[in-house]
Amino acid sequence: MAAFETHTWQSRDGLALSARDYRGDPARSTVVCLPGLTRNARDFEDLAAAIAQPGGKFGGRRVICPDLRGRGLSAYSPDSATYNPAQYLDDTLLMLADLGVEPFVAIGTSLGGLLTLLLASVAPSRIAGAVLNDIGPDIDPAGLARIRGYVGVAQSYPDWDTAARALAGAQADIYPDAAPADWLRLARRMMREKAGAIVFDYDMAIAEPFAAADGTTPAPDLWPLFDTLAGRPLLVVRGGVSDILSRETADAMVARHQGAQLLTLPGIGHAPTLDEPVARDAIARLLGQVA
Repeated sequence: MAAFETHTWQSRDGLALSARDYRGDPARSTVVCLPGLTRNARDFEDLAAAIAQPGGKFGGRRVICPDLRGRGLSAYSPDSATYNPAQYLDDTLLMLADLGVEPFVAIGTSLGGLLTLLLASVAPSRIAGAVLNDIGPDIDPAGLARIRGYVGVAQSYPDWDTAARALAGAQADIYPDAAPADWLRLARRMMREKAGAIVFDYDMAIAEPFAAADGTTPAPDLWPLFDTLAGRPLLVVRGGVSDILSRETADAMVARHQGAQLLTLPGIGHAPTLDEPVARDAIARLLGQVA
């Protein structure tokens, strides 16, 4: 695993938050990797190391990978209502200020992609480029219903091998070509050891506000936020069988954004890991367009 420093900062409501800081060329735009709903900074550990590698095809850039509140090394909130996109936005803006990050390329998976749109809407001049991983302004209700079915359901396993087999059983349709070693690596990204058991590495209370938004209230129009990315390099990554980002929405995104690129990964569901070789190549090409 590549070396990184652990950076901590404090939210406005007093939580200690954490991020991985992979040091790279300070003269180049930083990359900020934003994880999905139940995920954490470890999701990007291989990609971040590759981007930060001096002399590599990504340009040896600095990479920041935060744990959103309630995930990974960041503190759990005593108020589950703060597990919401507006709060994540505020936490992230404080992190960027604390680290002195100005122009940056955002790589956002799922919730992290929505957070990318929010960042672009409030600080468009700071976004040098973006990768939206299996997320867009229109979200498929079927995928949201599936996610609501498992988020916040506490599970534990006696050892890592059992955890990896359980993960493979639950997500084989998302990563059909994954080998046992891949499932173990995914399990170690998504879970942690606690009191002699293997458990998912997030506060189960993140499900409470997510479950409350059960589709009875009309979803906000996110297309104006997406439009704030105009004029910047953009890569849209879609799992070919994603139940979150439809083919129609992905096509509409690239049609609306001149110069945007769409990468579809056949057979993969929500969401691609970005460890796929073709995804790495596409990200390298996007970074090649950014100073």
